[in-house]
Amino acid sequence: MHSELNRLISALQEFYARERYILDRDLGERALTHRLAVHLERNFLGWDVDCDYNRLGDRAMLLPRGAIVSTDDELGKSIYPDIVVHKRAVPDNLLAIEVRKASNHQPLAHDRHKLMALTDPHLWFAYWIGVLVILDRRSVITPEIYVGARIDPALSVWFAGRLQQMGLAGG
Repeated sequence: MHSELNRLISALQEFYARERYILDRDLGERALTHRLAVHLERNFLGWDVDCDYNRLGDRAMLLPRGAIVSTDDELGKSIYPDIVVHKRAVPDNLLAIEVRKASNHQPLAHDRHKLMALTDPHLWFAYWIGVLVILDRRSVITPEIYVGARIDPALSVWFAGRLQQMGLAGG
């Protein structure tokens, strides 16, 4: 997992070095996720990197009724991760990333529950790793790593420490 998270850190370094325009102008979260995905593609060669992707092959990623993320319909709720690193046609889901702007003051509960669901090994589309990154204009604030449908405190501390070493940690 450290290798994959180090590649995410490299993408974040590139993102903060090259995306000053959108960061300094406080553009929307979707603009940030798209540009971060562009930098992820360079660091995850051989993988597909997509934003708001809710499929595995032809199947939509639906949470079962009564899942930890609220459902809007009888069958389940379609779930749209901000960024995923995966293989589109086969069940090989590596990384799900939820991105928030530091200026977003909505509760974190929804993003956390989404990452718990996305990494739940009992669901057919489970991602190996989930990451919550809160992007400030100059750094990442309080990142969280999810594995096996729960936050992984040791991995979260390691990731935050690596961000600190690279000059990317804040707040």
